[in-house]
Amino acid sequence: MSTAVADPRASNAQPPGPRGKPIVGSLLEAWDDPLALMLGGFASHGSIVRYKFAWIPYVVVADAEAAQHVLVKNARAYHKSPNYDGLKLMLGHGLLTSEGEFWKKQRRLAQPAFHRERLAGFVREMTACTEDLLAEWSRSSERTIDLHRAMMRLTFRIVGKTLLSVDLDGEARAVGEALDVALHWANDYVESIVKIPPSWPTPSNRRFVKAKATLDTLVMRVVVDRRAAMERGETVPNDLLQMLLEAKDADTGETMNDEQLKNELLTLVLAGHETTANALTFTLYLLAKHKDVRDKMRAEAESVLEGRTPTMQDLPKMPYTLQVAEEAMRLYPPAWAFERIALEDDVVGGYAIPKGTIVGISPYVMHRNPKYFADPERFDPSRFEKSAQSERPKHAYIPFGGGPRTCIGIAFALMELQVLLPMIVRAWDLDPPSDYELELDPSVTLRPANGMPVERRAITPLRSTPAEPATAR
Repeated sequence: MSTAVADPRASNAQPPGPRGKPIVGSLLEAWDDPLALMLGGFASHGSIVRYKFAWIPYVVVADAEAAQHVLVKNARAYHKSPNYDGLKLMLGHGLLTSEGEFWKKQRRLAQPAFHRERLAGFVREMTACTEDLLAEWSRSSERTIDLHRAMMRLTFRIVGKTLLSVDLDGEARAVGEALDVALHWANDYVESIVKIPPSWPTPSNRRFVKAKATLDTLVMRVVVDRRAAMERGETVPNDLLQMLLEAKDADTGETMNDEQLKNELLTLVLAGHETTANALTFTLYLLAKHKDVRDKMRAEAESVLEGRTPTMQDLPKMPYTLQVAEEAMRLYPPAWAFERIALEDDVVGGYAIPKGTIVGISPYVMHRNPKYFADPERFDPSRFEKSAQSERPKHAYIPFGGGPRTCIGIAFALMELQVLLPMIVRAWDLDPPSDYELELDPSVTLRPANGMPVERRAITPLRSTPAEPATAR
């Protein structure tokens, strides 16, 4: 006697969700405050919510099993959504925006640069750049700074030194302004009902074209200088740029042309600069709001480092620092949502997902699901102790995505956070003014709106000896 097995795609039940307004659905609310819209949808309808944005069906997922289905189990049935078109116009077909065999080839070429043994050599550049910034702060009489701008400048310099072997510090302001313009243009392009081609000379498009030219010129100048050094027979660094210059396709023997090289470098500079700066800024903000955590982290750093700069060997000895960074990215994930479009009919979490539906997997909402994180708005680094992590589904915490498209630089980013945070925290208190209220800017990445002012106060670092371990002050 045989037992019939139901077709897993046979469900006709649509996910619950708000009715929205006639014609536009929930589009205006999404434009105004997408984070509030998604959190409100979760509170009212659960962890899989269907919206209508004009004629576009959109499903927000804040369920770990459903996210795993889309990102891993049935990943072949999904591609990046058309909402990445704005980024394609900015970054070209790089790792972030490409698909299929081309993406697989590019990923294989770039992956060796992020192996752990190569990352160890980056720590020296990270600490040197951070020491330079701290020394500059010590010399400055300016008490209030924009923390986000400072972290953007620091991570930009680190990306330049580690991935390209050039010091880009002098260009940080111009590049930061260009990134602001380009990222917001890409976000506005996605949200536009009528897509105006970037070649049309509107004021917004002119600003974008100028910003993109700034970014393209910077990257291509680095490439041209490196090629020239190679032609002169000079010794060149064995960095990511060099690996990509020399990489050959295993099947065809082809190397990357300058356009492909530029796209990959732009993607990696953006991913290794913008997102890490955001994570650093939010982590330092949370430490300022929770001084007991800051004191505990500072004590750990002093106990392990005893006044010296971190090395790769020190990082496993500072687990609390890593827990702090992970908890900060739970509350403020730099990639606050990432999207897929269904290439065929599917069923996710028991609900029908028709072909053409955009599925938005939102770490910002997922990380606030009390099913996985009790009292989710509370800042609590102990959530990332090993015992606590083992009790959660793997895809309940996804600040770097999941499945084959997981961020290629995850180890680089975590290492950078674990190196920079103790260096900054043991030397300075960075506290926002008492009347400061954090406002979020959920553009392509999640960042603080209008920067983040903080008041700097130098501290006397704790010192520890074997006989008298450091304690929180």
